[in-house]
Amino acid sequence: LGRPLLGAPGQGAGTWARFARLPYPQDQLFLHDTFPDGFLWGAGSAAYQTEGGWRQGGKGVSVWDTFAHRPATPAGSGPPAPTGGDVASDSYNNLFRDAEGLRRLGVSHYRFSLAWARLLPNGTVPLNPAGLAHYGRLLGRLRALGVEPVVTLYHWDLPQGLQDAFGGWASPVLPELFRDYAELCFRHFGSQVRYWLTMDNPYVVAWHGYGTGRLPPGVRGGPRLGYRAAHHLLQAHAKVWHLYNDHFRPTQRGKVSIALSSHWIKPQRMTEKNIKECQKSLDFVLGWFAKPIFIDGDYPESMRSNLSSQLPEFSEDEKKYIKGTADFFALSFGATLSFQLLDSHMKFQQLESISLRQLLYWISSEYNNPPIFIVENSWFVSGSTKRDDAKYIYYLKKFIMETLKAIRYDGVNVFGYTVWSLLDGFEWHRGYTIRRGLFYVDFQSHDKKLMPKSSVLFYQKLIEKNGFPPLPENLPIEGVFPCGFAWGIVDNYIQVDTTPAQFLDPNVYVWDVHQTKKLIKVDGVFTSKRKRHCVDFAAIRLQVSLLQEMHITHFHFSLKWSLILPLGNLSLINHTLVHYYQCFASELLRVNITPVVALWQPMAENQELPASLAKYGAWENPETIQAFAEYAKFCFTSLGDHVKFWITMNEPSVKNLTYTAGHNLLKAHAKAWHLYDKEFRRSQKGKISIALQADWVEPACPFSRNDQEVADRILEFDIGWLAEPIFGNGDYPHVMRAWLHQRNSVDLYNFHLPSFSEDEKKLIQGSFDFFALSHYTTTLVGWEKEDALKYDHYLEVQMINDITWLHSPNRAAVVPWGLRKLLKWVKSKYGDIPIYVMANGIDDDQNMVHDKLRVYYIQNYINEALKAYALDSVNLQGYFVYSFNDKTAPKYGLYSYVANRYEPKPSMKHYREIIDQNGFPGPDTPEVLCPEEIALCPDCHFLRTRKSLLAFISFIFVAFIVTIFFITYYSKRVERRYK
Repeated sequence: LGRPLLGAPGQGAGTWARFARLPYPQDQLFLHDTFPDGFLWGAGSAAYQTEGGWRQGGKGVSVWDTFAHRPATPAGSGPPAPTGGDVASDSYNNLFRDAEGLRRLGVSHYRFSLAWARLLPNGTVPLNPAGLAHYGRLLGRLRALGVEPVVTLYHWDLPQGLQDAFGGWASPVLPELFRDYAELCFRHFGSQVRYWLTMDNPYVVAWHGYGTGRLPPGVRGGPRLGYRAAHHLLQAHAKVWHLYNDHFRPTQRGKVSIALSSHWIKPQRMTEKNIKECQKSLDFVLGWFAKPIFIDGDYPESMRSNLSSQLPEFSEDEKKYIKGTADFFALSFGATLSFQLLDSHMKFQQLESISLRQLLYWISSEYNNPPIFIVENSWFVSGSTKRDDAKYIYYLKKFIMETLKAIRYDGVNVFGYTVWSLLDGFEWHRGYTIRRGLFYVDFQSHDKKLMPKSSVLFYQKLIEKNGFPPLPENLPIEGVFPCGFAWGIVDNYIQVDTTPAQFLDPNVYVWDVHQTKKLIKVDGVFTSKRKRHCVDFAAIRLQVSLLQEMHITHFHFSLKWSLILPLGNLSLINHTLVHYYQCFASELLRVNITPVVALWQPMAENQELPASLAKYGAWENPETIQAFAEYAKFCFTSLGDHVKFWITMNEPSVKNLTYTAGHNLLKAHAKAWHLYDKEFRRSQKGKISIALQADWVEPACPFSRNDQEVADRILEFDIGWLAEPIFGNGDYPHVMRAWLHQRNSVDLYNFHLPSFSEDEKKLIQGSFDFFALSHYTTTLVGWEKEDALKYDHYLEVQMINDITWLHSPNRAAVVPWGLRKLLKWVKSKYGDIPIYVMANGIDDDQNMVHDKLRVYYIQNYINEALKAYALDSVNLQGYFVYSFNDKTAPKYGLYSYVANRYEPKPSMKHYREIIDQNGFPGPDTPEVLCPEEIALCPDCHFLRTRKSLLAFISFIFVAFIVTIFFITYYSKRVERRYK
C-alpha cells in the first residue's frame, strides 16, 4: 500500500485524496499483524469522573461540583442537570481496587488526572497534605505493579475559587496560577512520572465552558470569550512546558505535552471546495491548539481570515514561546467530542466520521510527523449494559485496527494507545446514561466493586499478543475439491420468453420492393405447419451460451408454480411454459450442464403461490399441502426425464412464516419427497431435498456464556426449525419448544408450536437425499439490550455489528469463515450427509470498482468451503454462486445487463478460473485424475455436443472434395481431346 511522504506543515489536505485512491477492498480488510516492540498499552481515567470523595480529605470545590449541584431545571425549560461525580466510582476510597484492575489487564501505563482542588482547595496555596498523600499512594502502587503513570495536571475540574476570584480561564491571571500549581506537582511527583499532560481537550473547556456555556463553569460568553479562554489555555500550557524544560527535565528526564481532542470529517463529495471545508473544520477544532504548538506559535490561517477581530493575537515573542512546547502529540479521539460536543457549524456542511486512521495520517502530514501517543480512545455502551459490552468491544477493535494500519500501512509514528476508561464513571454532560469503562461499576452499591466486562478479556488478550497476530485458521489453504464436485450458478427464475420464432409462422409474405419496402401478408395462402423445436426459443440459446461461457457443471433455477398451474390445480395447465422449461432443461443437458430445479421459491407477490391458494390462507391452509403434492407430481412427470436434481422448496423464509405455515410446509415437502421416492426415483434416477437459508450466527462476546446461548437459540429458530424435523429426530428442536413454553408462561404470549403425530414424524424424518443450504453472511448476537431498533424482544436477542468487517453497499457483512463454521455445525448436528451450498453471493453497486468485492467474496468463501471439506471432513459436494445476471437479480449478477446486452464481470472470469482448477491447487497439491477425465479425451465434450454441426461440416467437406475431383478429371479429358 506504500509509505507516505514525510509529514511537513500543511500537507494534511492531501489526506482525503490519498485515502480515496487506496486499493479496494484490500485496504479495508482486517490486518492480522502486531504492533512494534515496546508499544505502550494502557487505560485511563479522570479525577472528577471516577474519584468521588468530593468533600473528603480536605478537597475544595471544583467548577464541576458547582455545575452538578445546580437546582434541577424547572419542567419545560430544558433538560435537568445530570447527577454529578460526588461519589461516582469512589476511586478515592478504592485505590487498591483500581490498581488490581490494572494488574489484571496487564497494561504498561495508566493515565489519570490530579484534582487541582484536592491538592490546592482554593486553587492556590495552602497545599492540602491529604491530597498529596493520596496521589503519593497511587503512584507508589503503580510503581509496585510496574505500571507507568501518565499524569494529567488539569482535566476540566478547575477550582471554583479561581472561577469566583478571577473569572477562570477568561482571565489572563490563570496561566501564571496554573504554572504555580504545575510546579508543585513536578516537585512532589516528578521523580515518579515520565509522561505529563498539562491539560485535556482545551477546545471543550474554552468553547463549551466560556462560549456556549454547555459545560462548567457554564459561562455563555459567546465566541469572543471562548477564543480568549483558549488564548489563555495555550499560554498556560506553554508556561508549564518551559517550566519543566528549564527546571525539571535535566533531573526527572520526563516528557510533557497537551492532550488535544479532535473529530474526523469527510467531504460530501470529493471536490476541491469540499476538501478545503474539511481542512477548515479540523483547523477550527484541532488546529486551533495544535498549529501554535507544533508549527509556528500562531493560529491557523483559515481561522485568522474567517474570524478577524474575534481571535486574539500573539506577539512575536509569544509565538516563539508557544512554538514547539510539546515533546509528543497526545491525541484524544472518541465519544467525548465526536458527534457530541462538536458544534454543527464547525463541520462546515461536511460529514462527521469516526475514522481514527485518517485522522492520524492527517496529523502526521499536517504537523511534521510527530510521535503520537493516543491518550484517550473508545466508544460507549448504554448505561443499562452490564457485563457483555459487545458494541464497545467492536468499536475498540476498529480503533486499534486503524491505529495498526496507520503504523504499518501509512508510516505514522504512533507509540502508545490508551483505552478510555479503566472503569465506569460519570460521563460529563451525559451523566450516567452511558458507560465507557472496561470494568463495570454498580453505582447503587455501597462497596462499588469492579466487575470485569467482556471488553476486559478482549483487551487483555490483545495486550498479551501485542495486536492481532496472524492465526493459521485465517490463512488460505491450497487444495482441490473431489471429483464430480458440482460447480454451479443460481438464477431465482430463468428469463422466460415464449415468443414464437418466425419459422413457426404459417403465413406467406411478399416483399414490396417498389413502394413500402415492407413484407405484405398474402391473404388465404398458408404453408404447412412444422413441429415446434427447442431452437425456436431464442432466449434459451442466449442464456445457455452465457452459462457455457462460465464452465459451470450445474445451473439452479426455480419453477413458477403460479404460472404453470394458474388455478392451483390441474384444471388449467400452461403447456407453453412447461414446454419452455422442458426445452431449457434439455438444452442444458445437451451442453453438459445439470439442471437443478426448485419446485417453489417464495417471492414477494403471493409468495409465488397460485392466486387461489394465496387467497385462502396460503401455507396456513392444510389444503395447500395436497395442492403442492399434485403440482410436484405433475412436474416430475413433465420434466423428470430432463431433471435429476430436485429441490422441493428453495429458501422458505422463516422470518415470514407462522408456526402453522411452517408445519404445513414441512408436511408438503415430505409428501413430495416420498412421492418422488416411490413413483419416480427408480425410473428417473434423480435426487431430491429441500434448500434452507442458513446464515451463520456468532456470539457477539466470544467469552460470554449468555451470548453463546443466544447464538444457539437463534440457530435453532433460523435453521433448526425446518431442518431438525427432516434431518434430525422428526420433531422441532427442543430449544424451540422450551423457549416458547417459557415465553408463553412468563409474558402471556400465545405462540403455539404445533405437534406432529407419530405418523407425521415418520413421514418427515429422513425425507432428504442431501442437505442444501443458501448462505450469504454472518450475524453477531448478544443478550444485553443495547439498541432498541436492533433488539428482538420475542427472542431476547440484540443484533450487533462488527464494524471492522467488510460490508457490501447494502451493508451485508462479508465474513468468509462463517461459511466454514456453518458447514461444521451442520455436520455436527446431522451427521456426515452430503451438503450442497446452493447459493452464496454479495451485492455490488453496478460499478466495476466494487466488483472487486465480489471477486474477494467468491475467492474467500470458496476457500473456506475447501477448508471445511479438506480439514473438517465435511461431505461437501457442490457450491453455487448467486447470481447469474443483473437482469433477474439486480446488483448480484456475475453478468451485467446494460442496454440489452450481457457482459461478463471480472468476478465471472475469476469464478471460471476456480472452476477450471477445481479449487486452489498449489505446487504441492497432488494431481487428481477424475474417472471421467481418464475415460474421455479433452475434445470429446466438444464433439459430443455438436454432432449435427459436425455432420453438416463433413457433408460440405466431402462435396468439396468430389467437386474438385470432377473438375480436375474433366479438365484433363478436355486437354487430351485438343491434343
